[in-house]
Amino acid sequence: MSEFSTEQVRHLAGLARIALTEDELGRLAGELGAIVDNVAIVQRAAGPDVVATSHPIPLVNVYRDDVPTETLTAAQAVAGAPEHDGSRFKVSAILGEEQ
Repeated sequence: MSEFSTEQVRHLAGLARIALTEDELGRLAGELGAIVDNVAIVQRAAGPDVVATSHPIPLVNVYRDDVPTETLTAAQAVAGAPEHDGSRFKVSAILGEEQ
């Protein structure tokens, strides 16, 4: 079984900017070892004739073609707005007086 020291886990956690307690460091040292061992098993099972995949089912793009159409005028866009100045939406300030 692969072994990780708590110092190695602490170093990895620091790189990932994750704060861990001493209990978590000890527990994760064992868990990381098990993960590395399981990855090694999968790598042995997947020989050179097995194609690497990121998804078991082929995916296709489901987006429609981007076709230009007529757009709203500024007046049409603001027509249903509660407040506007004719061409722009008016919204209340959310930051207060410090603006």
